[in-house]
Amino acid sequence: MSNLKILRSDELTRQICVVVGTRPSLVKQSAVMRELTRQEIPFFLLHAGQHYSYELDGVFFRDLQIPEPRYRIETTPNYKYHGAQTAEMLRGIEEIMLEEKPKGVLVGGDANCNLAGALAARKLQVSLCHEEAGMRGYDWLVPEEHNRVMIDHISDYLFAPNEEARSNLEGEKVRGRIFVTGTPIVDSVEENLAIAREKSDILQRLRIQPDGYILLTMHREETVDYKEVLAELIEGVRRVAVGSGLPIVFPAHPRTVLRLGEFGLTETVDRIPGLTRIPPAGYFDFLTLLGNARLVMTESGGTIQESSILRVPCVTLSGYTEWHETERAGANLVSGQKAEQILAAAEEMLSRDRNWPNPFGKSGRAKAIADILGEKVLGG
Repeated sequence: MSNLKILRSDELTRQICVVVGTRPSLVKQSAVMRELTRQEIPFFLLHAGQHYSYELDGVFFRDLQIPEPRYRIETTPNYKYHGAQTAEMLRGIEEIMLEEKPKGVLVGGDANCNLAGALAARKLQVSLCHEEAGMRGYDWLVPEEHNRVMIDHISDYLFAPNEEARSNLEGEKVRGRIFVTGTPIVDSVEENLAIAREKSDILQRLRIQPDGYILLTMHREETVDYKEVLAELIEGVRRVAVGSGLPIVFPAHPRTVLRLGEFGLTETVDRIPGLTRIPPAGYFDFLTLLGNARLVMTESGGTIQESSILRVPCVTLSGYTEWHETERAGANLVSGQKAEQILAAAEEMLSRDRNWPNPFGKSGRAKAIADILGEKVLGG
């Protein structure tokens, strides 16, 4: 390893380091990596280790046929808190980049692994590329909001998913070059939906009918880490179950399962009429569950996007969403976190026609990003 603290431009190698670490980053970057491979653009995958269970991580490599990472930071799960976890990922990513010396680093989204990758690139003077740049939820208490703002302001190439994101970046006077590329989640959904229909039998296993159930997910800190908030959300879900008469499928995130147990709420959830709690689903199973649902209730940004693309009405169990175009299209309604708000939002979305245009546009977004990485970052 070099003893230098920065990398000189003349020693950089013609390759892109793609940083992943969470389920959403794996899903979105899978399409970009496939396009990089098609264009024979050199890259390697670095897994920062933020998600480390098979259910949240390994199963996605299997389903999406992503090549195994060249590097994986195995020590990240040893750390619990934001600062320590981000610092450990930063330490590991920096060591790897000093060894590999890539010309560019691609991070996508707003998780801690992306912030760690961004900081390592900036400190080493490696070109930093941020996918989904310029997204804003306008809630400064949300950790992901801090991350996305910081990454944007230290990036060299900013891949904005829409014109609103570009406007945000221009208004904040970021230093990097802005490109409106769209989001590669469109490519990921379209490429994998047909495979999911062929491979997944989860509807049969759960004995549910297409368009005959509600899908529920919740895992974010601001949603599940506070007993009073989680209890209110559960009551809202109960009211939706009773009011709609529809069964609810709940793939429960490990964090949520832990908090339900800590707060004494597990039995409360399991007594909701028609609710089936299952382990986290693989990507094909989840895509099948989502694509066939009558309604999804979630606070996951990736699920909000995917449901809009698949024309499944969505209720966001939060006070905000960074994906404002899903609201404008009529695909999504932000409910807030009170039981009566959740019920009202669910009733409204269940009554809506599912004929909105895809708010994220056509496929080909991954190609747009790969083109810039090859031509601008690596120099053709």
